[in-house]
Amino acid sequence: MTRFRLVVAEAVRSLGANLSTTFAATTTVLIGMFMLGLVVGLGSWALSLSDHYKKQLLVNVYFCTTLRCGHEASAGSIDTVRQQLLAIPQVKRVQFVSKEEAFAIESKKHPEITANLPGNPLPNTFKVYPKRAEDIDTISTQLAASNPKDVESVCPPAPGSKASKTGVGESCNLITHKVLSVARYLWFVVLIAFVVLLVSSTLLIANTIRLSIFARRREIEVMKLVGATNWFVRGPFMIEGVLAGLAGAVGAVILLLLGRTLFLGHAIHLKQSDVHAWPFGLHVLIVLGAGLALGALGSGLTIRRFLQV
Repeated sequence: MTRFRLVVAEAVRSLGANLSTTFAATTTVLIGMFMLGLVVGLGSWALSLSDHYKKQLLVNVYFCTTLRCGHEASAGSIDTVRQQLLAIPQVKRVQFVSKEEAFAIESKKHPEITANLPGNPLPNTFKVYPKRAEDIDTISTQLAASNPKDVESVCPPAPGSKASKTGVGESCNLITHKVLSVARYLWFVVLIAFVVLLVSSTLLIANTIRLSIFARRREIEVMKLVGATNWFVRGPFMIEGVLAGLAGAVGAVILLLLGRTLFLGHAIHLKQSDVHAWPFGLHVLIVLGAGLALGALGSGLTIRRFLQV
């Protein structure tokens, strides 16, 4: 315990005696951890937003109408298609929307369009909710393979079908796959940014600690000549790195808290209650943990190399 106190006291003395390198190391950690906090906060919010839009993806099955097919889909055909959909493993639930319900909904949304119509041109529809947004193409393909009777169109249509290349089918495919592509690549962008920040912060801390060691190289040589162990020499620098990492991480947390309070709340206005970033307490734990780990790792790698000389 006495030896540990001596090592801590030596680390604190060194931090005070080398204010320039201490400031450089702390500032490096602060900048890196602040950027890391932004990546975690905005990245988790963006991923939550993409999940929100993915939940809105579904398969619409439109049945025949007199206007489009020359006859109305029978109740038996509609029930058969329902059973075929429920038999598909990727289907979560199926909601039936009658043509009367669809017309009432459209009348509320666009009364200027529906007011002068002589009749109801809208079809009976199944809204098919998938277990995962990525399953919509599979559902369309399996439904098409069962050759459903009295089905006029499916949105999005089965991949490779004629409907997927023309008209409404092309529009459905375009919207669906854009949402899925953005959600898929967003994970890679967030992960790459996270790794780049960790690596760059570690290298910057290692270079700062290397400068501190170089400035005290004679002192270290004397310590080793009088019999100091590698642990005793490494200890103060390790604690320096940890303290610098902790100080920088605390500063980054303060900046993130100020930014969250002053700017972020006014910059993001969404009515969707299910779109949110990770809890701020989790951000604090990530930033503090990363700051401590980077401080220890950067100084540890540098000191180990120095002691091998």
